[in-house]
Amino acid sequence: MKTITDIKGTFQLHNGVKMPYLGLGVYLADNDKEVIDAIHWALDVGYRHIDTASIYKNEEGVGKAIQTSSIPREDIFVVSKVWNADQGYDTTIKAFEESINRLQLDYLDLYLIHWPVKNKYIDTWKALETLYKEKRIRAIGVSNFMQHHLEDLIEHTEIVPMVNQMEFHPHLLQQDLIDFCSEHQILYEAWSPMMQGKIFGLSTLDGLVKKYKKTAAQIVLRWNLQKGVITIPKSVKKERIIANADLFDFELTKEDVAYIDSLDKNQRIGPDPNNFNF
Repeated sequence: MKTITDIKGTFQLHNGVKMPYLGLGVYLADNDKEVIDAIHWALDVGYRHIDTASIYKNEEGVGKAIQTSSIPREDIFVVSKVWNADQGYDTTIKAFEESINRLQLDYLDLYLIHWPVKNKYIDTWKALETLYKEKRIRAIGVSNFMQHHLEDLIEHTEIVPMVNQMEFHPHLLQQDLIDFCSEHQILYEAWSPMMQGKIFGLSTLDGLVKKYKKTAAQIVLRWNLQKGVITIPKSVKKERIIANADLFDFELTKEDVAYIDSLDKNQRIGPDPNNFNF
């Protein structure tokens, strides 16, 4: 069982790097004032993990926010991802350099393959291994990789991914995949933990909202952490960013964790990694 302490708490990756288990996702945040303000609010309240991607088109804004923050760069865990069109060995190296330049950083804390592009993700991973060995990246991982993708990757490359970022919420558990990742010391991370806002309409959470006197979002994010899943709720609203971090003055019982697990419908909000039009 992983220990959950406070907003700056971490889970340890298999290479020893400590990754903050709560982060701010910036998907769809505008590249200028919107993303800069969101990151400043998050850092001010104690977040130390920012998740972006080249396809989000806001890496420049993320970089500006980090530079103009009072928090030292080395205290902020910065994540980006290589997009599908850039996959392949040489093109991934180039895409990484472009991301680093947009972010105006010397290194990334974590770099992910955004989707498992068929016939390309192995070469892409080898590029990440090179960048990792060159100490340009502190940790490397994947996103949207199912078990068969991970098995293929592990069989044909040197380094086991440190993280797998997946769609994860009460209606999409994929416990078998979580267990597989756990067996291989791959930390599981949630994207869309709040089902793009749909959890606020789930009457199945009403009882827990009353019991814990917390919002549905806070209940679900706390469930993420207690499952040992890193979570990166996306918001550009100050109040929501603050509320999403208010997770450390309560603990769900084992029974309530199991109850939320039981809501699983194997229902995706985003694309299916097995049938994604890359």
